[in-house]
Amino acid sequence: MKIRKNLKITVVVLLLGFLMVSSSIRTGQFVSHIWQNAGTLPNNYLRADVASGSPIAMVTKKRKAESILNYRGIHHSQAVLNQLSATTVNAADKDVRLIPGGQSIGVQLSTKGVLVVGYHLIATGGGESSPGETAGIRVGDVITKINGKTMSSITDVRHIMDGSKDGEPLQVTLIRQRSMVKKRLTPIMDTANRQYQMGLFIRDSASGIGTMTFYDPNTGSYGALGHVISDRDTGQPIMVKDGHIVRSIVQAIDRGREGKPGEKIAFFPENAISIGSVSKNTPFGIFGKMEKNYMMRSGMSNAALPIATGDQVKEGPAKILTVLNGNKVEAFNIRILNSISQKHPATKGLVIKITDPRLLKATGGIIQGMSGSPIIQDGKLVGAVTHVFVNDPTSGYGVHIEWMMDEAGLHHEKQALRKRIAS
Repeated sequence: MKIRKNLKITVVVLLLGFLMVSSSIRTGQFVSHIWQNAGTLPNNYLRADVASGSPIAMVTKKRKAESILNYRGIHHSQAVLNQLSATTVNAADKDVRLIPGGQSIGVQLSTKGVLVVGYHLIATGGGESSPGETAGIRVGDVITKINGKTMSSITDVRHIMDGSKDGEPLQVTLIRQRSMVKKRLTPIMDTANRQYQMGLFIRDSASGIGTMTFYDPNTGSYGALGHVISDRDTGQPIMVKDGHIVRSIVQAIDRGREGKPGEKIAFFPENAISIGSVSKNTPFGIFGKMEKNYMMRSGMSNAALPIATGDQVKEGPAKILTVLNGNKVEAFNIRILNSISQKHPATKGLVIKITDPRLLKATGGIIQGMSGSPIIQDGKLVGAVTHVFVNDPTSGYGVHIEWMMDEAGLHHEKQALRKRIAS
């Protein structure tokens, strides 16, 4: 393990939150977390705040009534590509290449089952209570079945509740920390609206903003974010049933400062065209397959770079690719302060510092929404930005690209590269 002796590592770290907006319901009622934005954005945008002080703060989404923007293919400028590929690369590495990302993407996920995010007290003649809490159901549990019927969405739960009868218990099957649990829950009548209720706040989807890390032109696989997407209320990793990614537009930057990391303010239409699927949500990011038509339109297919394993990364200058305005991907200077050689998959393998004056002026350093921004060194893709140090937003952590390759199913490519390095 390489350790920089004079390196001062800040201990307060914030996961570069996937900027998430989602909704939760109690049976029969929708609870909205969206209100009109009075900031710098136009009046036809909405800002959604996850929670005060939350590391996954806000994302703007266009009103349903507004016309949908005509998106163009997003691609790197030729100047950026020339800059990144200027370094001479060993010919032995040329067949192990990935296309670096940097694009701002919207992520829309459906959960596997229905996630319990809180308790709802129901008014009865004898006071208030939550049948779900009484039954021993916990926040963070995932409801997969009720009375033997699969629960794939909130609508499925509503149908069960609509057929509930007085005093009739429900057999609820849950997933709790990867274990199956069964509970017996008896709904009660809410005297306020004359409906049977479970006394639970539940959620079946989430959406937000992140950054694309790479695309493999040989398999169509991509990787993004560099870290797991967790539910904002429970802190539990979201179990993904399915999902997709779309293009998003960065509208403004909320500049960071010591003790308060900044963020990208971006949007995407709710009915935007999918540019790829989401099949996995792991500690190293989200993964899936890109739409072929999108890649052909975007002009990214000629931008592939070789990759570097963790032991090839060195302390010194590097660059990141990210978007500050609109959909333009730009390269910015950073410095890799430390690279930890990891024999087994692990996060936080890189310590990085922003050195680019223009990026520091615009953002104050590493900001939320930048997670997944690819890190390039000596013409090779080496990792992705994942965390920011709260009391020093100019610095943070990154993940080695080889672990993201593993999660994307690119094991053979990585093994082939390691054999060539060893020989």
